[in-house]
Amino acid sequence: MNRLKYVLKDKVAALSLSIIAVTTVAGVFAPFIAPHDPEEVNMELQFAASSWEYLLGNDHLGRCMLSRLIYGIRPSMLWVFAALVLSVTIGSIVGFLAGYFRGKTDAFLMRVCDVMLSFPGYVMTLAVIGILGVGFENILLAFVLMKWAWFARIIRTSVMQYAESEYVKFSKAIGASHLKIMISHIIPVALPDIAVIASSSFGSMILQISGFSFLGLGIQAPQAEWGMMLNEAREVMFSRPELMLAPGLTIVIIVSAINYLADTLQVALDPQLMTSKNKQLGFETTSIAKLEGKGVA
Repeated sequence: MNRLKYVLKDKVAALSLSIIAVTTVAGVFAPFIAPHDPEEVNMELQFAASSWEYLLGNDHLGRCMLSRLIYGIRPSMLWVFAALVLSVTIGSIVGFLAGYFRGKTDAFLMRVCDVMLSFPGYVMTLAVIGILGVGFENILLAFVLMKWAWFARIIRTSVMQYAESEYVKFSKAIGASHLKIMISHIIPVALPDIAVIASSSFGSMILQISGFSFLGLGIQAPQAEWGMMLNEAREVMFSRPELMLAPGLTIVIIVSAINYLADTLQVALDPQLMTSKNKQLGFETTSIAKLEGKGVA
């Protein structure tokens, strides 16, 4: 509860959380919120300026930009989040097994991770696209293959630290099962680390999926996606810059909100960082008070 209060007390973090929450709700309920069908072509409205009926105007096929922006939340953010959850889940299982049992289990699992991490992320993604073909689902699959080993390595380090704690050793001494020890003692203390790692990766994954879609390797027309909207507006970027401005600003705002919230979560979930931040804020407040006092005097 104190950690949640700390996040909400930070005005920028609270604003970031609100932006993410509102965007998520808009994506989930896109059919009820979007004013028009995002795939409806109306050539009479080609490159039409913004109006009360079409607040963000229309694209090169007369489609509603606002509706496409709202529907683009699903592939650009929600499906990326699903891929992130799957990657973190696989990485957590591997990391917990390797960090807790150590020995041969750790050696085998880490060698598998080494093999996966030996391929650069973009090379792995392009290889999956080359084998399975262009498509949004294939990029998400590549993300999972690319990320889980990285999560496993980081989570393993965290689990190894907690597995050596006194209360875990005591639980082993009284005959508690490995599963019970992991569920009762290690998972609760490792969850904050996992949350910070996952939230830090979320923004970069959104940028990556938008980048691949911008290159034409992701989601295909006529479906809406922010990166593909940027690609479609590229040819008229000088004559109609507002067509690139809407999806571009959306990506910047969402990724910035996620990154700032991830930084705040890291401080809130780490007692040492929170203590350091509080001391720093206390020092700054005291210094300001002294300066004001001197000014009044």
